[in-house]
Amino acid sequence: MYVKCDGMEDAKNLFDEMGRRDLCSWNVLVSGYARLGLLQEARKLFDEMPDRDNFTWTAMVSGYVRYDRPNEALDLMRTGLESDQVVWSSLSDMYGKCGSIEEARHIFDRMVDRDVVTWTTMIGRYFEDGRRDEGLHLFKDLIKSGTRPNEFTFAGVLNACSDVTAEQLGRQVHGYITRVGSTPSSFAASALVHMYSKCGSMVNAERVFKGMLQPDLVSWTSLIAGYAQNGKPNEALHYFELLLNSGKVHPDHITFVGVLSACAHAGLVDKGLQYFYSIKDKHGLTYTTDHYACIIDLLARCGRFEEAKRIISGMPIKPDKFLWASLLGGCRIHKNVELAEKAAEALFEIEPENPATYVTMANIYATAGKWAEVAKIRTIMDDRGVVKKPGKSWIEVKRKTHVFLVGDKSHPKSKQIHEFLGELSRRMKEEGFVPDTNSVLHDVEEEQKEQNLSYHSEKLAIAYGVISTAAGTPIKVFKNLRTCVDCHTAIKFISKIVDRKIVVRDSARFHCFENGSCSCRDYW
Repeated sequence: MYVKCDGMEDAKNLFDEMGRRDLCSWNVLVSGYARLGLLQEARKLFDEMPDRDNFTWTAMVSGYVRYDRPNEALDLMRTGLESDQVVWSSLSDMYGKCGSIEEARHIFDRMVDRDVVTWTTMIGRYFEDGRRDEGLHLFKDLIKSGTRPNEFTFAGVLNACSDVTAEQLGRQVHGYITRVGSTPSSFAASALVHMYSKCGSMVNAERVFKGMLQPDLVSWTSLIAGYAQNGKPNEALHYFELLLNSGKVHPDHITFVGVLSACAHAGLVDKGLQYFYSIKDKHGLTYTTDHYACIIDLLARCGRFEEAKRIISGMPIKPDKFLWASLLGGCRIHKNVELAEKAAEALFEIEPENPATYVTMANIYATAGKWAEVAKIRTIMDDRGVVKKPGKSWIEVKRKTHVFLVGDKSHPKSKQIHEFLGELSRRMKEEGFVPDTNSVLHDVEEEQKEQNLSYHSEKLAIAYGVISTAAGTPIKVFKNLRTCVDCHTAIKFISKIVDRKIVVRDSARFHCFENGSCSCRDYW
């Protein structure tokens, strides 16, 4: 208690009076001194200790690293490097905290006895450094090693699966937890709910959720946000009301982001405004920029721009890029060029390097037939060195991920894919499909515009999924950007023609296409 309150003098006095000092007492004091930068005092105690464990070494080494004294950290390691496995673990941990992942892995590989904490720490370092594939690969090595993962290992891996929408691997992790007869703790179960929700598998997310004895706020929020993103606002709001009625868990600002998103995706303006005002009036929470961005998104999607402007002008905090992007998106839907220019101007000032603003503004101008303005946008992008982010879609078939770019011909089955799309295009036109060329930025002939749209990345991925799987197999495609209006309309036709359920997750949400319609009801 004294150490946590930075009362080191009182802590040391009490320590000196103790008749018997266990390892925990020594560690608490060493850690306290090291954390506060009192490294001389920490080292003196460290040297006096009769026994040391992993926590001792890590606390001392971390203190040196935190206060920029790596040479002393390394000198300390050399005192027992060859004989003490704890020292190896601490050294690996030190390199990881310094961002030297390769050195940390080198030490990790030389260790003879690796416990679950050592494995989990090394795997976590990869995830923190954005090297998810290496982290996931090392997790597979952990399974093969015979060492049993703990809940922190599972949670870290499942969260990594969420980030890259690796549902198949997430399912394998879930299966492993089940096979070893382990009941997921609240911590790991929350990660499972989050993973399934992010991957669009709401049936599994809800099944895990309902199996939890006492769902925590993370689980409630993941489920609510998952239903919101999957175009099921009624289910999202149903679970939110269950949360409120539970009396055990109280929503936080992140929960309300999911609730407001559900209202925005469904066009529930009045209900959304009711929830928005309840954040402060009923629940006593402070509005965040995310709450404002969500409510502006809701109003802008419905074309209620005057109300949106009134809320923006009354904000006690400065609007951020997400709010302006929400307003810009609504302007694109309702072709409000004047207000779009104001939103874009604010975004150019906040993040002039973001290509999304330029592309959206160019699309708005193109839809309005203002080709001179489109050309001006292109010139500004060239002058500022801004490059449009390429659209990329991917699909997992037989545990292998296939990635497609617009017009991609690099895939081994490229010929079959393009031939199949050609046949689909013919059948779609027979069914009444008319390509939406308004958003094509090039001022070219209509035929060329249609050609440009025919081979967008998500269409290529869907085509590959259809020709590579058995009839009736659902297709699930992920895309890094927002799907365009033409592709959205086209996929509705495709779902009916091939008689498949097609799920597309773009940068904003999930779209579930079945029998010629989409779960978003053309409102996204």
